Amino acid sequence: MDQFVIEGGATLRGEIPVSGAKNAALPALAAALLTEEPVVLHRIPRVRDLATMANLLRHTGASVDTDGETLRIEARNLTHPEAPYETVKTMRASSLVLGPLVARCGRARVSMPGGCAIGTRPIDLHILGLEGLGARVTQTHGYIEAEAAGGLEGRKVTFGRITVTGTEDLLMAAVLARGTTVLENAAQEPEVQDLAAMLTKMGARIAGAGTPTITIEGVERLHGTEHTIIPDRIEAGTFLIAGALAGEDLAITGCDPAHLDALLEKMTACGINLKTGPDSVTVSRSPGFRAVDMTTKEHPGFPTDLQAQYMALMTQADGISLVTETIFENRFMHVPELMRMGASIRTDGRQAIVAGPRQLSGAQVMSSDLRASASLVLAALVARGTSIVDRVYHIDRGYEAIEQKLAAAGARISRVRG
Repeated sequence: MDQFVIEGGATLRGEIPVSGAKNAALPALAAALLTEEPVVLHRIPRVRDLATMANLLRHTGASVDTDGETLRIEARNLTHPEAPYETVKTMRASSLVLGPLVARCGRARVSMPGGCAIGTRPIDLHILGLEGLGARVTQTHGYIEAEAAGGLEGRKVTFGRITVTGTEDLLMAAVLARGTTVLENAAQEPEVQDLAAMLTKMGARIAGAGTPTITIEGVERLHGTEHTIIPDRIEAGTFLIAGALAGEDLAITGCDPAHLDALLEKMTACGINLKTGPDSVTVSRSPGFRAVDMTTKEHPGFPTDLQAQYMALMTQADGISLVTETIFENRFMHVPELMRMGASIRTDGRQAIVAGPRQLSGAQVMSSDLRASASLVLAALVARGTSIVDRVYHIDRGYEAIEQKLAAAGARISRVRG
């Protein structure tokens, strides 16, 4: 397995460009299954999860052609409306094809999601929603099978709790359903809004994306489109924290600062130096910055996908901070690894108490999930000595060439092939 070898203490300068959002590109690829016509997607990051999704689309019978950051998908004949375990076992987003396949083909067979070990990612909300639209859904042998031979019917669906992938899945199913569908308690994330924008280009009738209530007027068919994926706000946030720890006028470019409001608000409260432009944020390390408590919440709150990175930042802050995780029940797996590097952290259920600043020291640490990997890389940037981060295949699922981007800005980081 590949490792990152990181020598701490380097200063990050210049620019780090942000790639397209993995969590927007995944549903965009799934949405291409809703039409027979070609769909062209730009700014697709070259990360493992998207390669897996492309292979899944090919398995269904779609053609997928890649040209750099552009994908051309043509799902003219979907001969296998299924997502087999062997294809999607490393990716939790496999459930995103459930709604499109049922809507387009009248049936789907999808393996239960895999991916990071950060806690339960229930698919029950997808199932209840599809049943609400008239599908018959069964679960057996690790697969979800859904049928709607006569098509889906528009209904009101109220999510028992906010779910991003559930909202996206039902949104894609509803665009081809007969009548009107209303999704209540829907996720408001920028990625949901980007999917709605793409579907609208394809001829869907959607109102309210980005609010808790989304209304969809079903149409008979969708046409092809060309769409550019939004910037990855989690990647941008990760690099902003890197700059706060080790940067000197480090510009994070090609991002959307409006998508980063929750993080920028916390960093400003900490006393970290930030300068925001139309599509960039410049950051410098700020000695003596303050510890500030943080609680993860659904958008527009602080994203759970930046919790581990924020905790790495708090190890260098002056004072005590309380980090509370409300989305996933097992998302503190990075804590023991940070403590191996010298961090002072105590956990109690879904809360972590971080005391700083602490001088971290280089150590060999192990990644447990995608965002935990990023937090260990950030900690290694300011640790004294050399750190080795094992199992970086986790970080490859969601960050495009992170070691190359950091190295170009001055980090002493290299990949060792395992």
